[in-house]
Amino acid sequence: MANTQTALKEAMTSIEGALGAALVDYSSGMALGTVGGGKELDLTLAAAGNTDVVRAKVRTMEQLGLQDSIEDILITLGSQYHLIRLLKGRDSQGLFLYLALDKNRANLAMARHQLRRIEAELEI
Repeated sequence: MANTQTALKEAMTSIEGALGAALVDYSSGMALGTVGGGKELDLTLAAAGNTDVVRAKVRTMEQLGLQDSIEDILITLGSQYHLIRLLKGRDSQGLFLYLALDKNRANLAMARHQLRRIEAELEI
C-alpha cells in the first residue's frame, strides 16, 4: 500500500507524459498532496477549479436521478489531457486523483489504466 506522496510520485514516473498530479478533497477543494506542475500548471489552483467540475457533475447526476457512480472525468485541451478519477474506497469518499498529461506524449488508455492501479494501491 502506498501513501499519498508515494502514489503521486508513482503517477509522475509511471505514466508517460505526466505533467502534474494531485490528491484532492472535493468537499473543501484542498489539495492533500501534489507532485509536478510548475509555472504553467498551478496544481493548487487546478485542484480547487476541478473541485467545481466534480461537484457540478455529482449534482447533475443527482438531479437526473442516475443511480451510478463517476469513474473518471476527462477534459481535453489543445495540448493537454486533464484526468479526474474519483476514489471509491470507504476511507476515500470525497477524494479524487487529478492528473495533467501532455497530449503529444501521453497514451490516454494507459494513463487511465495506471491511475486505476495507483488508486488500488493508495492508502489514505
